[in-house]
Amino acid sequence: MKRSTFLLGAAALALTACAAAPTTPTLGPDGKPLPRLYRIRAADTARIQFRMLDAVNALRQAAGAPAVELNARLNAAAATHARDMSIQNRPWHFGSDGSSPITRIQRSGYTGRLVGEAISETYETELETLGAWMEAPNTRTVILDPTARDMGFSWFQEDNGKIWWNLILGAPGESGFIPVNAPF
Repeated sequence: MKRSTFLLGAAALALTACAAAPTTPTLGPDGKPLPRLYRIRAADTARIQFRMLDAVNALRQAAGAPAVELNARLNAAAATHARDMSIQNRPWHFGSDGSSPITRIQRSGYTGRLVGEAISETYETELETLGAWMEAPNTRTVILDPTARDMGFSWFQEDNGKIWWNLILGAPGESGFIPVNAPF
């Protein structure tokens, strides 16, 4: 009996020693933890898109705006531009072929009106990026625009981990582009 108790105790002690020690975050020169690499796998696409959709709709609901839905054509336009921004190595709203967001959604087959686009070059997650967009008045206005009903969201991740995010909002059944702050 003593022998089995000893063996059980030794096994428990060995398992405790094998448990992963808590990891201490690596600190940068400013003393703050360095960000961890956010690696996206192809299998994560739907999960990430729906997590962003849920977060955008929660923000829209809090602002009294109607919910938006993912739109496959806007997702395609967002994916195309995210990859193109990586090729150009700059986050901006124009494609390497001179295309505008309006041209890109038309090419994707979307027949509605462009409400706006939010872009980012970062190593942050989609929700951290949404938080940054909500802090900027121009992208916040686009995300909360009550006329938007469709959303496209995609990204391109480089081998080094940098992510190029693109969120596009549209209004179905309307054509053209009316700037958010335009006088009527």
